[in-house]
Amino acid sequence: MPLLRVGRGVTKSVSESTLQGNSDLADVPEARRPRHIAVIMDGNGRWAERQKLPRIEGHRRGVASVRRTVEECARLHIEQLTLYCLSSENWKRPQDELDFLMHLLEQYMIEERSLLMKENVVVSVIGRRDGIPDRVLNEMDKTIEMSSRNTGTRLCLAINYGGRAEMVDAVQGIAQKVLDKALQITEITEQVISDHLYTVGMPDPDLLIRTAGEMRVSNFLLWQISYAELWVTERCWPEFRVEHLHDAIRGFASRDRRFGGLGNE
Repeated sequence: MPLLRVGRGVTKSVSESTLQGNSDLADVPEARRPRHIAVIMDGNGRWAERQKLPRIEGHRRGVASVRRTVEECARLHIEQLTLYCLSSENWKRPQDELDFLMHLLEQYMIEERSLLMKENVVVSVIGRRDGIPDRVLNEMDKTIEMSSRNTGTRLCLAINYGGRAEMVDAVQGIAQKVLDKALQITEITEQVISDHLYTVGMPDPDLLIRTAGEMRVSNFLLWQISYAELWVTERCWPEFRVEHLHDAIRGFASRDRRFGGLGNE
């Protein structure tokens, strides 16, 4: 009999049919589901400390949550899932933790390839490449190339990413085109700016999930989340399960997205 978590440290037995019924999200029409889900995966270290484990164990357990979330988004045919893996500010952390994060990233790129191919997932990475070890970049590039012909959910990993840095790079790219007379200042529009961001060609996130209860966006996709619906859970990322993803999608589906207008009113 499977167990369904209903609170921290509390479980109850549920039947297979009940679990399957919940997992189908039959109560949420596909038209009401988000096209693009972005996740700030927070609380790995805090979860580990609460369990009296080393912080790095929280990161290790967090990989399992990544796997579950990717698999379920692929099953639900979510068009894109973007995960905030490593921010440009995270380099301030202790070196041994950073070394372990790089090891985990390299390991993920190697060990998850078969699953990514099986689930027809397309992998991309946004962020600056400087500071990431060559061995990690090599495995990252192999996974991106290997999955490039897949046609399912697009998995975008934000690694050494910062929203402000992205905007700086975009402004510099646009300014260079102006200097080269390939672009007039009066031709700079929102679309031109979007076309110079790391996320060019990707839809903006509809739903932004943040774990560990923090009420901030932490320099993540600052341009792109202008109209994203926010969903925050107190659970840390290693505790994040499929049912919590479903709760977030249901929450999204229940909202009236007005985009500055009057919506259904």
